[in-house]
Amino acid sequence: MKELIDQINKLKKEKNAVILAHCYQNVEIDNVADFIGDSLYLSQMASKTDADIILFAGVYFMAQTAKILCPDKKVLLPRLESGCRMADMISLNQLREFKSKNPDIPAVCYINSTAEVKSECDICCTSSNAVKIVKSLNAEKVLFLPDTYLGKWVEAQLGNVKVITYPGFCPTHLQIRPEDIENARRKYPDAPVLAHPECHQSVTTLADYVGSTTGIMKYATESDKKRFIIATEKGVVERLERDYPEKEFILIKDSIICPNMKWHTLVDIYNALEKEEHEIDVDKDIASKALNCINRMLDVSKNGAVK
Repeated sequence: MKELIDQINKLKKEKNAVILAHCYQNVEIDNVADFIGDSLYLSQMASKTDADIILFAGVYFMAQTAKILCPDKKVLLPRLESGCRMADMISLNQLREFKSKNPDIPAVCYINSTAEVKSECDICCTSSNAVKIVKSLNAEKVLFLPDTYLGKWVEAQLGNVKVITYPGFCPTHLQIRPEDIENARRKYPDAPVLAHPECHQSVTTLADYVGSTTGIMKYATESDKKRFIIATEKGVVERLERDYPEKEFILIKDSIICPNMKWHTLVDIYNALEKEEHEIDVDKDIASKALNCINRMLDVSKNGAVK
């Protein structure tokens, strides 16, 4: 593995390339990644990089977002089949039908959506900033897509905004059931439950903390507790175990793995970078509209207001 890591790092220097890795990726990819984090952080890093090539160890919509933010850069996805089942649950036509049934209401799209969908929404969000984004609109009602559970969690946090959700969901997080939380609490009564807002509301209402992957990791590392029950994708637990061996992290159940996030290997990354293959492109008109949607999110994340 060391030889392969060295070869990838050499290619990065030769080609002025940067590797962005989501924290649901296979953990060995961290050895070559320049930036590791959740969707918001990686979007911010993509928008700031001066690299000529961005290789995205993530899923298709993430690489699309990087291309939209950096149209003059070459964006590579090591395995093109690495998609997002949630993002695939809403097409452009389905979005238009959803909006037509709810006219004159601002549409917020989760970053887990295609460029085409982003191009017809008012603003984008991630699980890190969804509450802040919806609140910034100062609207009595908002449309939220495609994740109904994140949307309803946002509604519960704000209280004074009606969030009309599209019926999409994350198949991985929806595997977590209330009985999983209850069983884990009985076994580890001293451990707080940290859950992702993509989980069903029957799960998030039982959690001690609900937040993005970055939020969960921050909570676990800053808490004086020594044991935690983690109700999100396995990659989060793997990184916490590696970086904080003095603490114990219990994955809520072994099946909480996103198969699409696990496609990429170090060999795939080497091949994509060496051959500069699997380049992501986005139609210019769609990219221009989607860029406005993403930039509004980044502005709110930075400044706290919609421009």
